[in-house]
Amino acid sequence: METRAFGTTELEVPVIGLGTWSVFDLADDQQSVADQVVDVSFKEGVRAFDSSPMYGRAERILGRAVSSRRDEAIVATKIWTDSVATGREQFEAQMNFFGGHVEIEQMHNLVAWRDHLGWLEAEKDEGRIDLIGATHYSRGAFDELEEVMRTGRIDCIQVPYNPREQECAERILPLAADLGLGVILMRPLGQTGLVGNPPPQKDLDELGASSWAEALLKWALSDERVHLAIPATSNPEHAKTNARAGSPPFLTEEQRRRVAQLAGV
Repeated sequence: METRAFGTTELEVPVIGLGTWSVFDLADDQQSVADQVVDVSFKEGVRAFDSSPMYGRAERILGRAVSSRRDEAIVATKIWTDSVATGREQFEAQMNFFGGHVEIEQMHNLVAWRDHLGWLEAEKDEGRIDLIGATHYSRGAFDELEEVMRTGRIDCIQVPYNPREQECAERILPLAADLGLGVILMRPLGQTGLVGNPPPQKDLDELGASSWAEALLKWALSDERVHLAIPATSNPEHAKTNARAGSPPFLTEEQRRRVAQLAGV
């Protein structure tokens, strides 16, 4: 799998990670579901795992799943609250889940980011966080996302990017490249209506893709301003298929236009 320098940070990341939104919000007796998909992910070269307190029990479940290989994992999680006190509680819980250290701590959906940034910087200085990031899913928040990007106090961002959600390409990706920020992609497979309606296999064959998911992931990763895509799955076979998309060759601009056309754009 290809790796890319994460903006101007010292981190080198494989371009495919694993998201945990909805799929890892599991009961304790379902831990083996997460263990299997994480095991397959590691075997396929995936090392980055993204979570959040917003995702129910996902952080705890993920922490258990990566615990035996924690030194190989890149954990990206988030603070999601408008209260500093609650944010600190979320952080201490994460320290327990992930062995006292988080590689990437993100301010989820920019909630109270001005209040959280200072204490997160202090935790970074203490070595419990490597990088600080900010996320948002909506184009309507991109003005505020640009504001935090321009502070010079964060290392990365996370935004949606797929053939039906290309808004970040207009402003956010160019600015991230100019500022040397790492870029993580949420929703690289879009919503269910996108990945769940694949085109005929002959169209995928022309793109050199074995599946529609692979074509969509390669569409995103063919943009070199992108460093990491985090498709979510609790299916080991899907995890394996997704990981294949992280290996070259990636798509030409003409092929990217064809993927967008097949996606109905």
